[in-house]
Amino acid sequence: MAPEPTPILAPPPPAGAPPTPDKVRLRFRKDGALRLLSHHDLMRCFERMLRRAALPVRQSKGFHPKPRLVFALSLPLGVVGCEEVVELELEEILPAEEVRERLVRQAPPGLEILELHHIDFRTTARVHSLTYRIVVPAERIAEAARRAADLLAATECWAERARPTPRRVDLRPWILNLRVDETRFSRSSERSAPLRAAAKQDVYLETELCLTPAGTARPEEVLAALGLSDLLEAGAVLERSRLVLADETPPPPAEGNA
Repeated sequence: MAPEPTPILAPPPPAGAPPTPDKVRLRFRKDGALRLLSHHDLMRCFERMLRRAALPVRQSKGFHPKPRLVFALSLPLGVVGCEEVVELELEEILPAEEVRERLVRQAPPGLEILELHHIDFRTTARVHSLTYRIVVPAERIAEAARRAADLLAATECWAERARPTPRRVDLRPWILNLRVDETRFSRSSERSAPLRAAAKQDVYLETELCLTPAGTARPEEVLAALGLSDLLEAGAVLERSRLVLADETPPPPAEGNA
C-alpha cells in the first residue's frame, strides 16, 4: 500500500500580522428529542456551543453581531437529520480535529458532530439533491415498490399545495429516484447497541429529490402520491438521510467514456 501523502499546511503568519481567516464545513446528526427543535432554535443551540467551545468565530457586522454560521438547508420540524451540513467562519486557522473535538464536548444529547474539514473561503454549500426515507411495514413493501415504479414511469405527478399560497404543482420534475431499500437501523441515539445488534432489518422507502431555484417536492407530498400518508399519521419518523452538495458532486462522464 502506498504511503499517504503528507498534508500541505499553510505557513504561519509573520509575527505581528493579523490572523488568517478560515472556513470549515461540518456534517452533523440531529435526532432524539432534538428533532422537535425548530431551525431557529437549532441556530441558537449552535451559537451556545460555539461560545462554550471558545472558538474564534467570525462575527457579522452591525449592532447585533452574530456568528458567521450558515446551514446548507433548514430541516423540517420533527424530521431526523442524518448528515446535515453547516459552514462556519473562523478568525484564524485551527486544526480540523481540534475544532471538532471542542464542539463534540459541548454538543447536547441528540446532536452528533460526524465530521469536519476545511474548505476554500469562497466556497458556499449549495444543495444539489436531498434524500428522505421512512420505514415501510413488511406487509406494505410490495405495494410501495409497485407504486414507486409507477410514479417513476409517469411524466406528471400533481399535488395540491396549501402553503404559502394554494396552488397545484407537478412533483415529477423534482423526483430523481424512489427505491425500497433494506438497511440496518440508522445511527440513532434512541437505539442502544444491543437493540441494534438483535434487530431485524428495517425496510426504507427512499425518496431522492433535486433542489432547484423553483424549490423542490416535499416528502409528505410524495408519500401522499404513493398512498403512504398514514405512516406519518401513525407516528412513523421521517429521516433526511443525505444532502448532496453541488461542489461535492462528481462531474458527469465525458462523452465516449460512459
